[in-house]
Amino acid sequence: MAHHDITTPVTEETVRSWRVNDTVTLNGTLFGIRDATQIHMFDRGRTTRFDLNGHAVIHTAPNVRKVEKSDEYPAGYAPVCIGTTTSARMERFSRPLMEQYGVRMIIGKGGLLDDSLKAFQDLGGVYLAIVGGTAALETTWVEAIEDVDLDDLNPESLWKFRIKGFGPLLVAMDSHGDSLYSHVREEGARRRSDVLAALGVAAK
Repeated sequence: MAHHDITTPVTEETVRSWRVNDTVTLNGTLFGIRDATQIHMFDRGRTTRFDLNGHAVIHTAPNVRKVEKSDEYPAGYAPVCIGTTTSARMERFSRPLMEQYGVRMIIGKGGLLDDSLKAFQDLGGVYLAIVGGTAALETTWVEAIEDVDLDDLNPESLWKFRIKGFGPLLVAMDSHGDSLYSHVREEGARRRSDVLAALGVAAK
């Protein structure tokens, strides 16, 4: 178990050195993305002017406030609450995010599934888990909303955040085929069997 304090973007080699249960703190740039963003990018053929290569994306549709553009608010938006949404429904977008845009890290809550795990192995990526219900804390790690693309989808636009000390986040799925969620399922099944055996009930 190790901690990695990094500035984005990162290389495939760097990400492949991380293992499940390591922790990561991000600095630099983070991109916010959600269901509608990816549906438009991958199902409807839209593209983004942002360079996502080597970067992290976070599953979010932030609560923001429209303001005048300034040095403090370069995109014309002030962050109000930038929380994280459940990842599993965006499972099918992990591989195209990596193949077509070079994304290395996906941040969310609740985990992803086997197809994403295989994409992390094949292409060199990780899933970084964040604790649910910590939106207020996450927002303090965002220094500014630097830019926004596909903004007709607001709040499911493609957001470019400037971040500092974003984390620590937990490496929950790595590029070596390991998944914290598999461990949890296996441990849950073992404990269930132990309880049923203690009760004299046959497991089904």
